[in-house]
Amino acid sequence: MNSLLITLIFTSFAINQGAMAQSRLLDGVKRNPDEAKSICKRFRNLNKENISASSPKSIQKISVQKNISEVDAEILSMYVRGLYCPETF
Repeated sequence: MNSLLITLIFTSFAINQGAMAQSRLLDGVKRNPDEAKSICKRFRNLNKENISASSPKSIQKISVQKNISEVDAEILSMYVRGLYCPETF
């Protein structure tokens, strides 16, 4: 019983930490709309080359530039496109 309780506590803590990290990632763009505009400009340039903003190349570039995981870069990409440049593909 005690081991189950300890496991549930640690699992809850781990899930909460992941949510907090995502929140900080997206808050950075919320507080700095110029950053979102810059990312949108890159997306538009990629679209001109017929490359999707959600392509592996685009996601990897964001990941490297922001020093974040590719999963976080993909989440950031979707968030920015949804709020700041929905016309990009």
